Amino acid sequence: MAWPVAMALMLGIVCFAMAPGLPVAFAFLLANIVGAFAFLGGSASLSTFAAECMQAIGRFSLTPIPLFILMGEILFQSGVALNAIAAVDRLIARVPGRLSIVTIFGGTLFSTLSGSTIANTALLGNVLLPQMVERGYAPKFAMGPIMATGGIAMLIPPSALAVLLASLAEQPIAALLIAGIVPGILMAMLFVGYVVVRSTVSPHLAPSYDPSEQESGSRWRPFLVQVVPLLSIFAVVVGSIFAGIASPTESAALGCVASTIACAAYRSLSWQKLVKAAVETAKITTMILFIIAGSLTFSQVLAVSGATTGLIAAMQGLDLGALTVVIVMLLILLFLGAFMDQVSMLLLTLPFFIPLAMQQGVEMLWFMVLILLVMEISLLTPPFGLLLFVMKGVAPMRVTLIQVYAAAVPFVVLELAVLALIVLVPSVATWLPKLIE
Repeated sequence: MAWPVAMALMLGIVCFAMAPGLPVAFAFLLANIVGAFAFLGGSASLSTFAAECMQAIGRFSLTPIPLFILMGEILFQSGVALNAIAAVDRLIARVPGRLSIVTIFGGTLFSTLSGSTIANTALLGNVLLPQMVERGYAPKFAMGPIMATGGIAMLIPPSALAVLLASLAEQPIAALLIAGIVPGILMAMLFVGYVVVRSTVSPHLAPSYDPSEQESGSRWRPFLVQVVPLLSIFAVVVGSIFAGIASPTESAALGCVASTIACAAYRSLSWQKLVKAAVETAKITTMILFIIAGSLTFSQVLAVSGATTGLIAAMQGLDLGALTVVIVMLLILLFLGAFMDQVSMLLLTLPFFIPLAMQQGVEMLWFMVLILLVMEISLLTPPFGLLLFVMKGVAPMRVTLIQVYAAAVPFVVLELAVLALIVLVPSVATWLPKLIE
């Protein structure tokens, strides 16, 4: 079978299966079964699938994923994260677009404590959006920072998707986790700048008000009590990796211990909350491991079919430069991001993109940071960006999906600007992780 036909068959089965809503893991399982009959000698090859799946998910490098998820769930279920955002709310005062800036700072803070973009957006939307609407903020201006900041959790460690990406690409996890810090902070700074400028130029979008007549000391006290101690969790996770004293798995375990101690110190911990956090972690982790098992087997079937080597040979025949190849791959991901979720995009494209990037001599750390950035942008890309629908779910009923789309557009432009910067100046993303080499 010719490689274009093999590739069309495998990708077509996955897309056809996911179209009516079949879970991603089962869509890849179906494609793997068909591929086994088409390329691996029929039913006899199915007997090896179970062993291959166990080998795929039994890797120690995947351990940080459930630990990072558990870390965020402990903070979320205990309510400590909510208290931290409330403290940031009290600290910031007398600036244009105040609540939008609170959203950006609070969301970035929570991103350092949770690897979940959905949890980040839902938390900010439930806590801050009602206040913003009540204060007279334009709905489009209120929702944009919430969605944009929610996506930063995909970049700043602990990022479960970064661990998944590095594991699938068989690249160092610690370096990718550290590499997301600078782009994440840069995005947050651009978001704040946009909010201040837009609020100054169009004051009706974010009416000004003095949130409190209290003295500055009373504003700083909640921040010092509720926020500063939590920064130690981020310091434990990132600092242990940066100092070289802990692997990503060990740093994730330390983060769980630090989160538990912090919640206990705030007297916000109970057995019921711990059980709830563990159950939610188990649900998410099970889904991710099923997807990983299906995707790695999918990659093997593609390799045996000749689709992967055929595509690489075809790209070589075009005689494109490495940068051009990278840009083409990013454009493909941006297109897919308008219609697919992030995990599905990774599973469909990595079996082709990673070998192609390696063949072109592309620096893999830089390339993976670019992929993470595109994943974040795709969260806000109409019509099916995941965070668009999360926001629609927490927004007032009168808010339409078109308004949600419009709210996301300015921040998509800002994120594309950061993506372009890192494409042109790779050292923006790679200088920090190179310090730990």
